[in-house]
Amino acid sequence: MPAQEVAIVGCLLGTAVGDAIGLPCEHLSPQRQRKLFPGLDGHHFLFGRGMTSDDTEHTAMVAQSLIASAGEPEVFASDLAWRMRFWLLGLPIVIGLATLRGLLKLWMGYGPESSGVFSAGNGPAMRSALIGVCYGGDMERMRRLVRISTRLTHTDPKAEYGALAVALAARSASMTQTVSAQQYLQALQDLLGEEGCEMVELARRATAEHKKSTEQFAADMGLNRGVSGYVYHTVPVALHAWFAHQSDFREAVLAAVRCGGDTDTVAAIVGGIAGAGVGPEGIPAEWRHGLWEWPRSAEWLTALADRLDQVVTEGQRRPALPLSVWGLPLRNLLFLLVIMAHAVRRTLPPY
Repeated sequence: MPAQEVAIVGCLLGTAVGDAIGLPCEHLSPQRQRKLFPGLDGHHFLFGRGMTSDDTEHTAMVAQSLIASAGEPEVFASDLAWRMRFWLLGLPIVIGLATLRGLLKLWMGYGPESSGVFSAGNGPAMRSALIGVCYGGDMERMRRLVRISTRLTHTDPKAEYGALAVALAARSASMTQTVSAQQYLQALQDLLGEEGCEMVELARRATAEHKKSTEQFAADMGLNRGVSGYVYHTVPVALHAWFAHQSDFREAVLAAVRCGGDTDTVAAIVGGIAGAGVGPEGIPAEWRHGLWEWPRSAEWLTALADRLDQVVTEGQRRPALPLSVWGLPLRNLLFLLVIMAHAVRRTLPPY
């Protein structure tokens, strides 16, 4: 498998696996997480299997739009906007408030350039790693694609800076086994400019303190009760987990999950970055095989990555990979029932 395809498959599967590992722990503090999941090292969502949330779904939609547009920004914007409109009709159980408001504006007739709302949530960051892997060789195109993806739902510049930091990290991971912190920071500074200096400083702190545990790093940022959905909390913690465990997908994802809070998104971001570096074979086999998803199964994601690799290589648009639209509401109903069961479980001992 060529290096580019390995990185694309690894990014997509890594996002899904990280999402699924982190999902059962979402919104739990690190302390409560240790009580409920003392042996966290695998899937705990549904009888030892894992399901994914909006983090994976958004990344898959980005992949579909990149296939349909071959990275042409205007076509990408229109295609992604329609995919996200119809994604909302599938009644997703997990959705951020800013994303919901942005998608409602799309349905009200706003275009993709004006549908976003002022928010620095982490939605754009969770779907940007794949853009970096595919088009990070052309920084201007990568910037435009990330901006389009971001401003569909979020207009606060911080959301875009965080998404660009993730895209650049995934691109860097896909290019070399061990990414130099100095080179990454310099590239990030060049990419964001003076306006993104706060994001650069947070990334600098994450790389400088990579020898301490990610949970301790998060606590030092004031996130001792868990990582919030604010992009300037999410992205530095994700970067720390990745830099501390660049060649160890398992430990990178677990380091993110142990911080508590928005664990599915932080772990999905880490999984996308680390997966781009280690490829599918670097993701624990039991985690990959433990995904219990349909219609966005591991096999479907792999086929999606293969088609995307062909588009990036040839520079020609192709039809998006078919997805069972009618199966999505049924899948989401099951997902809701499992989420409700977890909510009940969280009220029970041990405390």
